[in-house]
Amino acid sequence: MEYTFSPRGVCSRGLSFEIEEDKVKNVCFNGGCNGNLQGIASLVEGMPVEQVIDKLSGIKCGYKNTSCPDQLAQALHQLSEAKE
Repeated sequence: MEYTFSPRGVCSRGLSFEIEEDKVKNVCFNGGCNGNLQGIASLVEGMPVEQVIDKLSGIKCGYKNTSCPDQLAQALHQLSEAKE
């Protein structure tokens, strides 16, 4: 199933991803640092949701209190909380 998320406090304007059998698939950021975000999307492809949350939560970008990777972790966390 595909999910969309509106990141806050970062350059990226949109985020979409799929979850299949508790694995993250097809992460796509709209806007932001294109090369870095493609790298992150590639690295998390096929990883378990909880592992992505653990690895990316709390990452900051410069002076910001969050980052695009942290926003992905927050989106996944919100989704997993809603499923419980």
